[in-house]
Amino acid sequence: MSRRGWSLFALMSVLWGIPYLMIKVAGEGVSVPVLVFARTALGALVLVPIAARSGGLEPVRRHWRPLLAFTAVEILGPWALLSDAEHRLTSSMTGLLIAAVPIIGVVLARLTGDAERLGPVRWAGLLVGLAGVGVLAGPHLGGGSAWAVGEVMLVALGYAVAPMVATRRLQDLPSLHMAAGALTIAAVVYAGPAVATWPDAAPSGRVLASLGGLGLVCTALAFIVFFELIREAGTSRAMVFTYVNPAVAVVAGVLLLDEPLSGTIIASFVLILGGSVLATVRRAPAAGPVVAAPAVEVPVSEESR
Repeated sequence: MSRRGWSLFALMSVLWGIPYLMIKVAGEGVSVPVLVFARTALGALVLVPIAARSGGLEPVRRHWRPLLAFTAVEILGPWALLSDAEHRLTSSMTGLLIAAVPIIGVVLARLTGDAERLGPVRWAGLLVGLAGVGVLAGPHLGGGSAWAVGEVMLVALGYAVAPMVATRRLQDLPSLHMAAGALTIAAVVYAGPAVATWPDAAPSGRVLASLGGLGLVCTALAFIVFFELIREAGTSRAMVFTYVNPAVAVVAGVLLLDEPLSGTIIASFVLILGGSVLATVRRAPAAGPVVAAPAVEVPVSEESR
């Protein structure tokens, strides 16, 4: 990978590793609907004009039904659940639980007809990753945090389903238009609840900065950088950054929010990330004649966001 590719890779690892910290901070001063509306509206304000200049918005209108389904499982449910869960969970724990998305994705693929056989390594990865989730979530299941853990696992489920919807129903919709359309739909849906729960007093500068960072940096800029990374490094290499995001979430929480770095956190980090890598390993294809494959548009999923 080129030096530019490595730079984009490092930037993406940060941009989709720090949202958990910003959600934690923003949630201190605004309601969940206001938080989600601010993030999606700011992102849409940046991406919609870019999409309009890149072929117009007609592709979004043609695909509105599957795009609505994608938005529901990628943004509408997950971002609200995530914001609510972080009232009771640390940002680092939330980021680690979300790291189970690749494991859930493998299971869902098998349940929905993926013909690829799971060998011993991938089965081991599933079991190791699930053990890591158990180590992390187990101590919280007996108290008031059990609901929050369940919310985060529903988020992980949504993040695993969304790429399947995109791959099967939105292959003809360019990634930029998909992101712009989904953010716009989400902003419209959350506009009413946001107005109804708007804070009586202006939030603190720390909260406003987090809201701005979520919308402009972790959403709009992150999508733009992600598209550039795909072009520079290809899909397979680009997606490896999803394994780095949890480490960024943990480090950010520990350094900036004084969250604890316990042995449980470290052990679950090793198990979940190691299991995710093993569970998503693909067998090398059998040697054969090389056939040029047609280029396809890569569907976008904000899995660690």
